[in-house]
Formats: sequence, structure tokens, C-alpha cells
Amino acid sequence: MLLTIVIFIAILVLLILAHELGHFMTAKLSGVKVEEFGIGFPPRLLSFKRGDTVYSLNAVPLGGFTKLLGEEDPTLRGSLASKSIATRVLVLSAGSLMNILLPIVLFSTAFMIPHDMLLEKVQIEEVAPGSPAQSAGIEPGDTILEINGHPIKNRGDIGYLIHLNLGSEVNILLEKTDFSSKEVNVKPRWNPPKGQGAIGIVITGVDSTIVRESYPFWKAIPSSITHCWEILILFRNEIVTWFLGATPQLAGPIGIAELTGEVAKAGFSALLEFTALISINLAIINLFPFPGLDGGRLVFVALEWVRRGKRIPPQKEGLVHLIGFIVLIIVIAVVSYYDIIRIIQGESLLP
Repeated sequence: MLLTIVIFIAILVLLILAHELGHFMTAKLSGVKVEEFGIGFPPRLLSFKRGDTVYSLNAVPLGGFTKLLGEEDPTLRGSLASKSIATRVLVLSAGSLMNILLPIVLFSTAFMIPHDMLLEKVQIEEVAPGSPAQSAGIEPGDTILEINGHPIKNRGDIGYLIHLNLGSEVNILLEKTDFSSKEVNVKPRWNPPKGQGAIGIVITGVDSTIVRESYPFWKAIPSSITHCWEILILFRNEIVTWFLGATPQLAGPIGIAELTGEVAKAGFSALLEFTALISINLAIINLFPFPGLDGGRLVFVALEWVRRGKRIPPQKEGLVHLIGFIVLIIVIAVVSYYDIIRIIQGESLLP
């Protein structure tokens, strides 16, 4: 438990530092006064001042902040609000941009580190009646060799590639029970009947073996960029399924800490990939157009542009962000409560 907490805090510090450095560096380069650069939330544990900026380490390691002068007040010299719309968009979005760039480094490192890879033949156990798989002629006993030209190494590849292409037709290369090959086209469903999955199959792995795998850097870097892009697509697809009626699986700090401990058991490479996933998640959430988040502040900048330079009064904007921040804290508290209940009941976030 202690090791899990230490690893979780280390991951948080890394992600927060990357995010806040994005705001900090673009603010400094843009001539915006940074009043405080803090890791964690107050009360302060220690601090020092260099130039106009206070650098602080705070007691609550669940966040961080870059306090910019006059985020809503354009009358202050050197304030964020006094800068052009383009500058404000850059500074406000730089944190999320850093959380997108960091996973490229993390995934590249994870791919280059020798790690265990499960190799297995993936066979069809069941095909749901009336499903896209049945309509395409997929039958129990078939082995999935490729999806859209990507060789299938294990069952994880199936779910990954299918969910990457929700709503789009995919080409599946099968090996039939008589060892002949057959190509079929299947369109994964956005909102399938409960228990069926996107194409309506139940799969199993046979002839499993574990091999050690690593990439050279010239392969790891482009692979990590591709992987980051695909994860963004997966996040988009997941959000679309929410609007179509799927139940989102949420986790607060306690749930993420629990996941950290479980993933850490799989090794350092898996932990790096997990950290990269959280970083991308953080980038997307921060760009949501919700008050108190970077995306919420970007909404006010967009409104100013639409209103041809006419600003929302600073007091009103500040109040909206304060209310949004309070709502976020309440949501985190509620999700954390359910995380605790789930842990007490012995349930896991992992399948």
C-alpha cells in the first residue's frame, strides 16, 4: 500500500509538473506575470521567490497551479487578460498540449524497454444471433488472424482495433476450421445490446506463450506518436458511446491510485504506458468547456472573439469559474466515495 501511494504521488507530480510547465513557459515567453508556480494545493510546505514568481511545494499532492496575474482583469499591466486573444489561447491550452506531448516520451520509453508480450491464437467461441459477426459469416471455431491488415497477437488487440473503428467497416482475415482463409467485412456497433460487444463475438486465447519484446528507438518514436493519436480516437469514441446510452466508468484519485498499484505489478513498462494514458486523459478533461478548467476559460476567450472584443465583466467571469471549481471538488468527492465503496466490496476497475 505504501509503495502504491508513493508511485501514485510520483505520477501525479510528473503529470502536474508537465501541465503547469506548459502554462508557465508560455506565460513567461508571452510577457505574462506569473505570481506563483505551485505543486500541490495549500497549505504551503515550503517556498522561495525568484524574480516576480513564488515557487511553492504544497501539502495536498492532488493538483498544482500556475497563478497568473489578472486572469480575468485586463486593467493590470502584465496580466493574462491584457494580452491578445491568440496569446491567451496559447497560454491556456499549453498545459493540455504538454500532457499530449509527454505520452510520446513515455510510450517511446515503454516500447524500448524489454517487456513481456502475450502471444496467442484468438479463436471465436460464440457468435451472437443477429449480430454483425453472424451477418458477415463469422462462425465459432474461426481464428482471427488480422484486422485491417494488423496482425493479431492476443485478445487485447481485438478489443483495441474494434473500438478504434466503431461505426466504420473493418476487414477481418479469418482462418476457418478447415485451415482455409476467408476475409469478411464487419461494422462495429456504437451501442450494441448488453453482453454482445461491438460485433457480437465471444473470444478465447489458445496456444499462449510469453515472449520478451522491445523496439529500437527509430521504431519506438513513430509507434508512440501513432499510439497517442489512436488513444485520442478511442477517447472520442468512448465519449460518443456515453451520449448513445453507455454507462461511463469513472474513477477519482482513490480509484486511480488503486489502478496504479495493480498496473505496477505488471512492470515498469506497463506503468509508463498507464502514466501516458492518464496524461492524455488529463489533457482532454482540462479542455472540456466547463468553468474552472482551462477549457472553461477558453470559452470566455471565444465569447470575447465572437462579441468582437467585448468582454464578460471580470467579476462575473471569476464567479463562474469559482462555482465551477466548487462543483468539480464535489464531483471528485462523490466519485471518491463510490471508489471507497467499490474497494470495500472487493471490486476492481480492471476487467
